Amino acid sequence: MDCDEVMLTVRITAAERALLRELARGHGGDVSDVAVDGLLEVIPALHDDACVLPLLRVLARPAPFALTLWLPAPVADLLPLLGERLVRTGGPAAGSASAALSAALRLWLAGDRAALAAGLARLHGGCGAGAVAVIRPGARPAAAAAEPVKLAA
Repeated sequence: MDCDEVMLTVRITAAERALLRELARGHGGDVSDVAVDGLLEVIPALHDDACVLPLLRVLARPAPFALTLWLPAPVADLLPLLGERLVRTGGPAAGSASAALSAALRLWLAGDRAALAAGLARLHGGCGAGAVAVIRPGARPAAAAAEPVKLAA
């Protein structure tokens, strides 16, 4: 049976969970979509064992919240490879795909909020100069006031 998506659980902090949700609201997608976009930015940068060291530092910090994500199968297929690299460099042996996903996602979420939002906008072809929303800590996304469309008679 072919499966288009894979469900994995990640361990993140409350602040990381809030940021992920904020980015998803600002992006107009769901949390899983935003997580995949973040993974697509982080995973290519992890080309050798030395680049994996920041992931190990992220994994060493406590992450009390479990969050379930749906990933496209091709993206999920990359995680065991990253998990093996984590194990080779001293990371956890159990649940290597989930640990790799947690570490990569947490590493991405540790970036600047504005840069994360800008990266999402670039990835999805943001529309014009006002397309990138800057997300400030504790701020809620403002609802855009839409003017009624006037039709010519």
